Amino acid sequence: MKPGAIGLGGVLFIAVANAAPITAMTGNTPIALGYGNGIGAPAGFLVATIVLTLFTVGFIAMARHITTAGAFYGFITHGLGQVWGMVSGALATMAYVVFEGSLIGIFAYFTNNALNNWFSIDVNWLLIAIVGIAVIGLFGYYDINIAAAFLGVTLVCEVVLLLALAFSVLFSGGGPDGLVPEAINPVNAFKSLDATTIGGTQIAAGSAAIGVFFAFWSWVGFETTAVYGEESRNPRHIVPRATLIAVIGLGTFYTFVSWMMIAGNGKDVAISKSNTDSIGLWVDLAEKKLGGAFIGDIYLFLIVVGSFACGLAFHTAASRYLYAIGREVPLTKNSLGRTHGVHHTPHVASVVQSIITLAFTLGFYVLTTNGDDPFTGAYIFQYGLLAILGTMAILIVQAITCLAVIWYFHVKKVQPGNMLTTGLIPALGGLGMVYVVWLLIDNIKFAGGLAAGSTFFDLIPWLVVLTAVVGLLGVLYLRARKPEVYNAIGRTVFEESHTRS
Repeated sequence: MKPGAIGLGGVLFIAVANAAPITAMTGNTPIALGYGNGIGAPAGFLVATIVLTLFTVGFIAMARHITTAGAFYGFITHGLGQVWGMVSGALATMAYVVFEGSLIGIFAYFTNNALNNWFSIDVNWLLIAIVGIAVIGLFGYYDINIAAAFLGVTLVCEVVLLLALAFSVLFSGGGPDGLVPEAINPVNAFKSLDATTIGGTQIAAGSAAIGVFFAFWSWVGFETTAVYGEESRNPRHIVPRATLIAVIGLGTFYTFVSWMMIAGNGKDVAISKSNTDSIGLWVDLAEKKLGGAFIGDIYLFLIVVGSFACGLAFHTAASRYLYAIGREVPLTKNSLGRTHGVHHTPHVASVVQSIITLAFTLGFYVLTTNGDDPFTGAYIFQYGLLAILGTMAILIVQAITCLAVIWYFHVKKVQPGNMLTTGLIPALGGLGMVYVVWLLIDNIKFAGGLAAGSTFFDLIPWLVVLTAVVGLLGVLYLRARKPEVYNAIGRTVFEESHTRS
């Protein structure tokens, strides 16, 4: 791929766009608030910040020594060996592949809603999704600088609007309940929303585990900084810095903005709207605090563009995972493992990724009961179920990465390691990831919501297991029949990266 194509800003923009601040706030916070830990949702973001920072300390320690488009795949292979590396690489690749499909779902839902509000027209969400997939595919095919520039502009606009909204609430002293300081008490992150009645509307009891899970889901993608190491300038400095800035910056941002949203609406209104009008929860507050319907239209436009940008960021990450594995397997070396002669992008992997996303979209539209309804087909099923599948897989991979860090520095002793930063802290981060996975599995029916009775929902844990088994069988076959290929698994690193500036 094209070396030195992007700098710190480009890597940071792409990674933070993966996390999609405005999509995370508009799409995930209402679920945590109305079905999870109630007004403790911002505290959930605070807890996630702490756990993910612990994970990041070990992650960036590996990134300083290993530069590869495979990221998790390469890190785990160097730490724990080819078997663990291929299994984890399969899980990570599957996660990023389905994340684009998830974001296409919410992009179609947001766009349908916006067009209804602006022009009173109801455009079929499948058509919207297909257009989104095609345009993202074009971005993925051409120079990564084009994607990075687009993501940078949209990200700045998202952040400016959300911070303006949050500070307007802060400077006005909050809403009917003041600033609601209990919303950021970490203890409240683990308290479930109680069943209640607000304004005649029955609010069912929530599950704190769902609030914590959706907090973690809001971050997924920040770690893709390492995926772009081979295309960045001086990656052994850029990748660690970008990763740490992304996780701490997003954590502070998410906690503050979600807290101010609750304060601005008031506790009862925030919980009630989370159940009945999740978009209005944000748009109505923006119109009230920042200047009327015009601001509401800008917000709607940015959640459409922001969800598209997030889908694009996951597309570029998934393409690079497919490429990283494809270039090391003889069967796919000349297809998935190829890069474009002019643009130096993994163009074949990009096309394959677009086809997979299209297949998911058509499947949810056709096979889901009432799948042509954007709220049901695009939001509840495609966005929600693929998010659960991908996040379960990526949290498992992050936990394994923490173990790989410890093994690399303190068991194999490939590089000298600090007992605190490459030992104790990654261990704590790994335990945190395992805990969140357990929370998800233990509350998975609650997480599925209206889609919990579907066949795809029932298959989610088995799809994760199946992906791991396929990776395991594949690597064991290579070890037995093609030892030279087996020995190269996860070992393609950019050795000269430390010399670039």
